[in-house]
Amino acid sequence: MTKLSVNINKIATLRNARGGNVPDLLQVATDVQRFGAEGITIHPRPDERHIRYQDAFDLLNVVVTEYNIEGNPVPKFVDLVLAVKPTQVTLVPDAEDAITSNAGWDTLRHKRFLTEVVAEFKRAGIRTSLFVDPVEAMVAGAAETGADRVELYTEGYASKYAKGDKAAAIAPYITAALEAQRVGLGLNAGHDLSLQNLKYFNDNIANLEEVSIGHALICEALYLGLENTIGAYLNQLSEIRD
Repeated sequence: MTKLSVNINKIATLRNARGGNVPDLLQVATDVQRFGAEGITIHPRPDERHIRYQDAFDLLNVVVTEYNIEGNPVPKFVDLVLAVKPTQVTLVPDAEDAITSNAGWDTLRHKRFLTEVVAEFKRAGIRTSLFVDPVEAMVAGAAETGADRVELYTEGYASKYAKGDKAAAIAPYITAALEAQRVGLGLNAGHDLSLQNLKYFNDNIANLEEVSIGHALICEALYLGLENTIGAYLNQLSEIRD
C-alpha cells in the first residue's frame, strides 16, 4: 500500500492569518495520524509564512509516524534538518519568493552540490529524497548523488488529467518510475494530487511508496471533514489495482 503523508502547511497558514494558536498545528498533526495517515510533511520557507522553524522542533513531540521535512537546502534549512533529524528530508529547488514549488531539480547540473548535501544528511541517518520532474535523465542523475528516493513532481500530471487526457498525463510518470526502479531509488510523488486524480496515478505507478498531499486534502476537508477526507484518500491508495 502506498503511504499517505499529509502536508500541514495550510493549517499553519490559517493559524498565522490571525496570530495565536488556532487552529492548533500540533493537535491537527496528532489527529491526522489518529485518522490513519502514515506521515506528516512540512515545508518551512525562509520567511516562515506558514510553517515556522520552531514548529519543526515542536512536531517532534507528536509525530509518531514518518516525519518528512521539505525545502531548499540553504544553510539555515540544512541546520534545521540536522537538528530535528526527521525520518526523511525532501530537497526542493524552490526560490525564496516562490508561492509553491514549481519545478524539480536538474540533477545533472547540480550533481556536485546535491551529492554533498545528500551525504551530509545520510551521515546523520536521515533518508534523503530529491524532488524531480518525470524525466528519466533527472531520475538517473538523482541516483548518482546518492539519494535514497525521488519525489516525482506531479503538477503536470494533475493538469493534463483535469483536461481529460489520462494516458498522456500518466505516460512520463510511468517511464520515470521504471527508471527509478532500474537505478534502485525509492519512489514518492506529490503536488496537486487530489481525490479526483490520485487513484488513477496510484493504479498505474506500481512501485509508488509514498504520496505527500496538502493543499487539495485541506480544501476537500472543508466539505468532507478531516477524518472523512483522510479516510477517502486511504481508500484510494489501498484499493486493488484494476
